[in-house]
Amino acid sequence: MLVPIFRFLSLFPLPVLHGLGAALGWVIYAISPSYRRRMRENMQGAGFSQHLHTAVAEAGKSVLELPFIWCAPPERVARHATVENWELVEKALQHGRGIVFLTPHLGCFEIVAQQIALRTPLTVMYRPPKRAALKPLIEGARARENLMLAPANMSGVRIFAKCLKKGQPIGLLPDQVPQEGEGVWADFFGRPAYTMTLPAKLAQMGGAEVIITYAERLPGGRGYIVHFVPFTESLDSTSAEQARTINAAMEELIARSPAQYLWSYNRYKVPRGAPPPTPAGPDATKEQP
Repeated sequence: MLVPIFRFLSLFPLPVLHGLGAALGWVIYAISPSYRRRMRENMQGAGFSQHLHTAVAEAGKSVLELPFIWCAPPERVARHATVENWELVEKALQHGRGIVFLTPHLGCFEIVAQQIALRTPLTVMYRPPKRAALKPLIEGARARENLMLAPANMSGVRIFAKCLKKGQPIGLLPDQVPQEGEGVWADFFGRPAYTMTLPAKLAQMGGAEVIITYAERLPGGRGYIVHFVPFTESLDSTSAEQARTINAAMEELIARSPAQYLWSYNRYKVPRGAPPPTPAGPDATKEQP
């Protein structure tokens, strides 16, 4: 049932979907106390409370733009995206060591992979949805020409490793909470967040280059600007220090468009079986036992 609904919604102009999405954001914020509380707490902890009202609308837009991004013809979607600093990617591709694209839950992160795949083959990490009904919709929407999916398990990690050895790009969301045993505790906006160690490990395979990217949502449904930002920090350190370094880079990126981050995401949850977070302080970046 969801597929026909999404296809129907994809026929609407993006400004209409964003307008409806902004209204939807406020409806969800009004009727869900847990959603409202988490968004407020996360924004307050990060120091962005002044952007709360805009963030509520932007969160709604991120929902209703999905039918357009997933189901509209690729050429129609591409007309709404402007790519900035692609020469950074071209230079990295010429080096032939592979690229690790890191995209946080910022702006329209779904369109980023599509835009990269229009220019070069890309493999992205994919975690199947909890609701089985969503699986065919999401997998069908994401697996497009030049865009391959790797499952979020050891099989997917092996696929990633093979891609990098061939000098091919891969992409993942570094602020997604990993499963038990796949992360370390590292500060994210001043609070311990269970953070995946995979991005740094992958980047060290054959000296792959790291590029940070996100799609800024333009006002009035005018489309998106896909930004590519160099990652210049060293990852030659412990897993916890690497995680903190990547989190710091994500913080800088989010600060560019704080209202467009997915603040309702439960970033600070403790995964089942994971060790408790260590207190923030001088020892917070030590390896977990």
